[in-house]
Formats: sequence, structure tokens, C-alpha cells
Amino acid sequence: MPGEVPGGGRTLAIMRIGIVILPDQRWSRSRLRWRQADEWGFDHAWTYDHLGWRDLVDGPWFDSMATLTAAATVTSRIRLGTLVASPNFRHPAAFARQVTALDDVSDGRVLLGLGAGGIGFDSAVLGGETLPPRQRVDRFAEFTELLDLILRKDGTTWRGEWFTAVDARNNPGCVQQPRVPFVLAANGPRSMRLVARFGQAWVTTGTGEEDLEAWWDGVATLCARMDRTLAEAGRDPATLDRHLSLDAAPVFSLRSADFFAEQVARAAALGFTDVITHWPRESSWYAGDEAVLVDVATRLLPELRRG
Repeated sequence: MPGEVPGGGRTLAIMRIGIVILPDQRWSRSRLRWRQADEWGFDHAWTYDHLGWRDLVDGPWFDSMATLTAAATVTSRIRLGTLVASPNFRHPAAFARQVTALDDVSDGRVLLGLGAGGIGFDSAVLGGETLPPRQRVDRFAEFTELLDLILRKDGTTWRGEWFTAVDARNNPGCVQQPRVPFVLAANGPRSMRLVARFGQAWVTTGTGEEDLEAWWDGVATLCARMDRTLAEAGRDPATLDRHLSLDAAPVFSLRSADFFAEQVARAAALGFTDVITHWPRESSWYAGDEAVLVDVATRLLPELRRG
């Protein structure tokens, strides 16, 4: 359980703090954000792994792995991740090569967020059928198992329902051994079992309620479900980091610095080790005031960070 420290008349939860920088800006502007996140002391920085996302599909929009590789060259300590990569348009054999390269360029700072993939542009742009939830989880399970195998072992042959690999190579392997950490997105029982089997961390967005208190109630329910899943798998809960995407809530976490601190404290009380916010945008998704981000980063972050 993260600890707590006093701060300005209130108690601040101590945990790792991450930030999402959407790949919707040209690198001339985006690189300043990645560098700034590193200098401020955020523990991890993420970008979305989509070919297009919601009403931002008309762009601009850039590739996640190229963006993270570029980010690795302008940062020195912050961990870098996908939130989240999915089998909607990725094959484990090809993706393993990209992940290995990114881990090398970043000198072992990759956190690999993985998920089942939703419906929408990513699932339609390649012309395939839109899969129902059960089949998406089936595919996710195979994707995760095969990716794990390729990243750990050189020369993998696999013939499954969704993927085939013939003598897939991973040489020289990841900087982080035995492979990069998997941060698996899961809300349902089957995906949570994947977390228990393959994940070094779990990430959740909650259950989509439109009321803030109801959203937190849903998050608490998911935490209890994960606890049961780990117990059934015989896994020590202390071996799993827990990430919460705060901005999946119906209220943007950077509405104010005080509100952000309150949300971090609520996450800590539920046992989360990490929280993730978003760089404020001018409009639409995650619209907010960058001044609040600056306030959080310069005034609260040193107290909130778990380190």
C-alpha cells in the first residue's frame, strides 16, 4: 500500500504518477512535452497506440512506437509506455521486434501496456470484421501468450487460432530481462486471469459510469475482483503493480491541483501503486488548463511521487 505524507493541511498519498501525451502534435511541439515530463519528475509517460482515435481520427495523429522511440532520445529517466497496444492491428512477431528496439533505444525504460482492443477505427480500417467481446478476449489471450514467448525465447514457432509464427526471432532480446514489463488492461474475469499469469502490472479505466462517485464504486469493485483473481491463482498481490487511468472518470483529474490530489488519495486508499493523468488539450478530450498541470508538476508532484 502506498504511504502518505502531510501536505499543506491535508494528507497526500505517495505513489508513482504518470502522464499521457497524445500523439496528436507534430514532433517539433510534442518533443518539448516529453522532455518537460521527464524534467518535472513524472514516473512514466504514455501515448495511445491507435491508427486513429474517436473524433480525433481526422488528425493529426502519429504512430505510437515511432513517437516513443523519439521520446526516448529526448528523455533520460522517465519510463515510456503504450496505453495500450492491442491485436487490432498488431502481430506478436513483428511487434516484438519494435518493442525490443524501443527497449534498447530507451536503455530499458519501456512499460508495455497491452489490451484486448475495442471497436471503432482500429478494428475497421484494415477491412476485417468487428469481433464481439468474447472473441476479442480470446485473441488478446493468444496475443499476450505469444508475445511473451517471443520476447523471452529466440526461435518461436506457434500455430494458434489467431496468430502463426515460424521461427520468430528476438535476438538480442530486451534490455529488461527476461522481457519488458507487461501492463495489462483488464476489467473482466478472463482478462484478469491473464494479468495474474503474465502481468507485472494491471491497468484499469473503471467501468464507464457517468457519475464520479459511481465510477469510484466501480473501480473499488474491480479492485476486489482482482484481489480474488490473484488469490485463486496463488499469486502474491505484492508482486503486481496497479495503475489507474484517472481520466476515465467523468471528471478530468486536472480540473484543479486540489482535485488531482484528492483523486490520487482515493486511488491510494484502494491499493493502487500508480495513477495516470493526461496532458491537457485545448478542446474535446481531456480539455483543460495547462496551468493546472504546471501547478501539479511543480508544487505537488515532489510530495505525491512514490519514487
